[in-house]
This record gives sequence, structure tokens and C-alpha cells, in this order.
Amino acid sequence: MLEEWLVALLAFATMAAIVVQGIPLYFAVQMPRLDPPADASAPRTGPRISVILAARNEEADLGPALDGLLAQTYAPVEILVVDGGSTDRTRDVARSRGPRVQVIEEPPLPPGWVGKNWACDVGFRASRGEYLLFTDADMRYQPSVVAATLAWAESERADLATLAPRVEARSFWEKVILPMYVQLVLTYFRTPRVNRDTSHSAMANGQYTLVRRDAYEAVGGHAAVRGFVLEDVAIARRLRAAGKRLRVAWAPDLLVTRMYRDRREMFEGLKKNVHDTRFSAGRQVAFLAGLVGLFLLPLAVLPLGLLVGSLVLTVLGAIVYLAWFAKHALFARAIGMDGAYGLLFPVAVGFYLVLVSASLVDGIRGRPVAWKGRSYAMNGETGDSPGR
Repeated sequence: MLEEWLVALLAFATMAAIVVQGIPLYFAVQMPRLDPPADASAPRTGPRISVILAARNEEADLGPALDGLLAQTYAPVEILVVDGGSTDRTRDVARSRGPRVQVIEEPPLPPGWVGKNWACDVGFRASRGEYLLFTDADMRYQPSVVAATLAWAESERADLATLAPRVEARSFWEKVILPMYVQLVLTYFRTPRVNRDTSHSAMANGQYTLVRRDAYEAVGGHAAVRGFVLEDVAIARRLRAAGKRLRVAWAPDLLVTRMYRDRREMFEGLKKNVHDTRFSAGRQVAFLAGLVGLFLLPLAVLPLGLLVGSLVLTVLGAIVYLAWFAKHALFARAIGMDGAYGLLFPVAVGFYLVLVSASLVDGIRGRPVAWKGRSYAMNGETGDSPGR
């Protein structure tokens, strides 16, 4: 038998964990949603919007993305594709869409710059729009998304408006891992609170972010965050610190993305996000502890209660199992994924434990962050990785 004080402590910790598990669902319910307008096909006009799409070896994705942008009901829109030294047919795909797509070959990557930031800066300097729309090649756009985003941003008097797309998952690993990824993003950034002007929360989704040109210039744009892997969040934080208005919404019927195509790409991409070029061993250790303490350790309460014959722990442990598995299944369904794969959340937690551990080891050893064939060292120096 366990001491009564220890049973009480475990019971309190378990109840606290149950409450914490509800936070992602709470934030998901709070997220505002941007839907297509009632007259989605009606043409709209307004201030010029410059779409800046940084592309590096994106021949598989770029064509459909550009087709979606060219089909927008809003005008005027200028589309700038900034090619970052692609070794595939990216430039050919962009040029095949005709004169409305301006293809820019970026100059050599300067020291201290992350590749995407450099491409966005190059695109910005070539653009003429009152609004800048930074987006990625893996996005798929409904024809009314640009008009809907601008109308929403103007109604909210927002300096930055960013949308979260519906995440398409096809493979087993995408269906298991990505719901956990969305949960972690919602919780870490307290995403719905970004819409409160009095909040300190700040984030943006670099896959689709509309920002006023004057606000972007006021905080230094991508040049001010040149060495950040999570440049979208860094810019949003600078805008928040400058007193600018940020807005974020979920737009599953306006935007769709397939973020990763295989497990290796997913591992590298997510590790890049949790690692960043501002590596912190303490942050990664805390991340590991949080994963174990919030998602796995509470599952031991039920077998422990049965082992020691504690009715309190047994009942609480049973509640944990019901709450944990139901919560993950419900969350997966809430974001448009298969709820059955939410039941495999321990596999997702294990994936993240390996991923964060790899990030921790790489950081301690001083290994660079690698993405899209480029490497980014801890001191911010960058370069191309041979043979990738």
C-alpha cells in the first residue's frame, strides 16, 4: 500500500494533467473560422496585393499552387516566384504559367540568412503591393481566399492576418503525427489569444500570411529576422511588440496543404521547427519532460492503482485512459482528420520524443539545422549542403 499522502499527491497530479489535456480542445473551440463569402465567385477589387512565393525544388507542388493563385477572384494581384537555386524544373513550371507570374532568381545566399527569409526579402524588394501575401508552394487555394482574407483583415483593421489551412494527411505517419503537431502549435502559441490586442501571444503561419506593407517595413521585414528558421513567428512577435494588430483564423474551406510527403521529410521538417537556429538545451529538455509528464506518465496511474490496491488511483487511472484516448480522437476529427488515428497518440508522442532528442543531441554537438538542401549553423552562418 502507498502512503496516503503519496496517493493524494498522485491523485492531485493526475487531476491537473486531465485539466491540461483539455487545453488544446479549448483552444480549438476558440479558434475563429474564416469561410468563403456567400458570393464567392463575384470579382472584387481593391489595393494591390503582392503574392511572394519562395520556391526551392518545388516542381511537384508549384504548378497547382500557381493555378490557384491565377484563378483568384480578387484583383489586382501580382505573383512573384522567387527561385532559390532550384536544381529541378521549378523555374520552368513557374514560367509556363505565363506573364502574370514573375520569376525572380535570387542572388547568392548571404552569410547569416536563412534561405526562405532571403527569398522573401528579394521578393519584397521587387514587389509593388500595398499588401504582401507570403505563401508556400504546397498550398492549394480556393478562388475566393485572397478576397476573403483582405476583407477580413480590413474589417479587423489588422496589420497581419494569417490563416491556418486544412492539413491533408494521406500516409499512416501523417495521420498519426500531424494531429499532435497541431495540438502542440495551438497550445504553445495559445493561438486564439493572438486575436486579443492586449495579449502578448504572437504567431503567424508562414504558409499563408497577409501583412500591410507599411507595418512590415516598420519592423524591418525579413531582413530583421534573417537568421530565424521560424521567421513567421519572429515577424509576428516584432509586430506585436510594435503595437500592431494581429489576426489568425482557421480556413479549412479556403486553404488546404499537404505539409510532408514521407516520414523522413516530416522528421526533418518538424525537427527544424523545434530546433531553430537559436538552440536552447534547456528548452528541449523541458519539451521532453512535458511530453513524458503530460502524455505518458498519467497512463501509468491505472496499472499502479491496480498494483497497490488503491481505489482512488484505479478510478482516476481509468478516467485518464478514457479522457486521453477520447480527447485525441476528438481532436483529430475536429481538424478534419481520421479520429481513429488519434487513438494511436502514444506513437505520436514516441515520434516526438525521438525527434526532440535528436534535436537536443544535434544542438549539443553544434550540428547545423538542415532543410531544403541548406544548412544553418548555430551562429547563424548558412551555406549549401553538397549532394542534397
